[in-house]
Amino acid sequence: MASPLSASDFLAALRAEGLKVVEVGDWRHHNRNHKGPWGPVHGVMIHHTVTRGSARTVELCRDGHPGLPGPLCHGVITKDGTVHLVGYGRANHAGLGDHDVLRAVIAEKALPHDNEADTDGNRCFYGFECENLGDGEDPWPEAQLEAIEKAAAAVCRRHGWTQRSVIGHLEWQPGKVDPRGFTMTWLRARIRDRLK
Repeated sequence: MASPLSASDFLAALRAEGLKVVEVGDWRHHNRNHKGPWGPVHGVMIHHTVTRGSARTVELCRDGHPGLPGPLCHGVITKDGTVHLVGYGRANHAGLGDHDVLRAVIAEKALPHDNEADTDGNRCFYGFECENLGDGEDPWPEAQLEAIEKAAAAVCRRHGWTQRSVIGHLEWQPGKVDPRGFTMTWLRARIRDRLK
């Protein structure tokens, strides 16, 4: 069980990992905390956006849409490998997921198959949305993949977590497919190597 990093510590952790970070508006106070608590935090969740174009993607993830108000994550990782911070605190990114998956993340054990949606993930995960159409064909540039790896590792390093604290949305909520285009097993191996 861990308290969320302060916004300043989160920013410092990302920069210490060598990431290019852009602060978007008053990201430190842009959140959904009025809808419920944020924390304790247990891991990092990776998503794809189903969008094209960095500016549009960042705007959507910051503001959301009528059916889902923003922020939709904490950081948006665009194709060039830049992390755009759009919110901090509770964000509309994880939704309801499987309590057995959360238990495995907390214990840093292999994940079970997600077959329920009964646990609030917005409360307990940091979220990174990654610019990609999510169709399995839109490429993932190496600069972006490296930034995803670094961003997840930065949070894990600061909390003392292993790569097992990083999951994909598809491992949390039944019916989700993101991120599509690489496997989370592959990404976790990269994060493990970076944390060494």
